[in-house]
Order: sequence, then C-alpha cells, then structure tokens
Amino acid sequence: MTQAVSVRLDDEAMQALAQLEATGKSRSEAIRSALVDAASRLRDKAALSAEVAALEADEVDRAEMLTVAELMESLRAPR
Repeated sequence: MTQAVSVRLDDEAMQALAQLEATGKSRSEAIRSALVDAASRLRDKAALSAEVAALEADEVDRAEMLTVAELMESLRAPR
C-alpha cells in the first residue's frame, strides 16, 4: 500500500535529493530509498552497539583479548 506524504525540504535536503535523482531515480524512488536506507543504518547501528556491549560484558573474551594484546606486544620489534 502506498501513501502520499508532504514534506518541506531545506537547501541541504534539496541538494541531497538532487544527487539521488541524478542517479536516474524518480523523486519518489529517491525519497523512498533514502528513508529505507536511513532506517536500515539505524538498525545496523543498534545491532552493532548491542554486540559491542555483549563483548564488553564477556569477562572470558576480555581476558583473551588482553592475553592476545600482551602476546602481540611481546612480538613487536624494539623501538
């Protein structure tokens, strides 16, 4: 189902829309894809943040990271 939406765009948004339209998309296609892409990036960012939080809370993983970092430091060439 499609639904019409009316928006007011400032100069920056109009320039961005012109760039999207320059790829050959219609105005409606450009706006729809930009909205979907923005929402997808928000979901991806939230998922990544949750993964980072889970890794930071994992004491076993943190200990392993420290062990690997110490090993890498011991293998580094002297300065």
